[in-house]
Amino acid sequence: MKYSYQARTKDGNLENGVIEASTKEAAAALLQKYNISVISIKEEKRPFKIFQGSTLFNKVSKKDLAIFSRQLAVMLDSRVPIVQSIMGLAAQTSKGNFKQDLEKIAGLVQEGNTLSESLAFYPKSFNSFFISLIQSGEASGKISEALYYLSSHLEREYDINSKLKEAMIYPVLVLFVMGVVIIIVMTVIMPKLIDLMEGLGTNVPASTKAMIGMYRFFNAYGWMVILAFVVLVVFIIYYFRTKEGKKIFDQLVFKIPLFGSFLEKVYLMRFAESLSTLISSGLPITNALKITKNTLSNYVYKEIVGEIEKQVSEGEKVSSVLIGHQDRVPAFVIQMIKVGEETGKLDKTLMEIVNFYKKDVDNAVATFATLIEPLLIILLGLGVAVIAASVLSPLYGILGAI
Repeated sequence: MKYSYQARTKDGNLENGVIEASTKEAAAALLQKYNISVISIKEEKRPFKIFQGSTLFNKVSKKDLAIFSRQLAVMLDSRVPIVQSIMGLAAQTSKGNFKQDLEKIAGLVQEGNTLSESLAFYPKSFNSFFISLIQSGEASGKISEALYYLSSHLEREYDINSKLKEAMIYPVLVLFVMGVVIIIVMTVIMPKLIDLMEGLGTNVPASTKAMIGMYRFFNAYGWMVILAFVVLVVFIIYYFRTKEGKKIFDQLVFKIPLFGSFLEKVYLMRFAESLSTLISSGLPITNALKITKNTLSNYVYKEIVGEIEKQVSEGEKVSSVLIGHQDRVPAFVIQMIKVGEETGKLDKTLMEIVNFYKKDVDNAVATFATLIEPLLIILLGLGVAVIAASVLSPLYGILGAI
């Protein structure tokens, strides 16, 4: 959870900021640890915004964090002091918000705070997963190794997201072109065609009558349709941002043919990779599960991991809990986790699951990209053919009558 606070520093200066902690009390305790006197603290509420233009180009991406982690690890391995390393990386970043955060983090480390403690003050750039892995590295004296883990993890996450976006670019582009063509026909060509046909009194083909009917409807009620559509979209976005709405949405996405099973693979891969990375860094299984739960965006899998965390803390095994969730976790995944627990190599077994699903996801994206292109070309061709027939048929009729 993120909490906004107002406090006074040990120098007596007033400070406003945001900190990430599990509870309000934990956030206050963390601030007091740094000799900061808390005046007020409250959970940060994210305002409803459809477009967040001010942060669009300043948002710290997974790619930014992956590059930062790898470069910092290399510099630390080269015996460059940590403050100097962070300041050097801050100087070369082009994103203003991230640059400022890194400069302030370097200042906190200079004052004697650990790297993880300093990162905790900037939850918008560094989430709990990142901070926990750094804490683990500090405890074991292997910060650079933890940074390499983070870099590899973030690079894989970025790779998955990039492939998903690439697969969607072509369909969106084709649908956009179709929309532009329809708008041009309905607003430019159709009015002139109607005037011409009404002036000559020619017979109108059925397809053209349908187009004329659509034109007249949208000409009369178009603004109402657009307004209703915008209101509906805003309501849907707002509702699905609420806790109840997100819960329903996260359950519904798995019922979409093909896409649902694809998403299931993506979430299982992310669960396995996050848990494997955290366990490999030396974190206790219960702590690793808690952090993994917070990294998952889907409510269904978040609930499953939350249940695993609770029962594992009571002495159960991960595989035993997963048996009750075979509708969302395949039997072979449960079996592999069971083998990993029995052999004491759970982190390596989880990474094998990641590698399996990575190939599966890559193949699914490639197949989608291969199939969607001809299907959209056919759809676009049919759309153009219908529009062309609606426009050209009456023109041929007019020319024939002359």
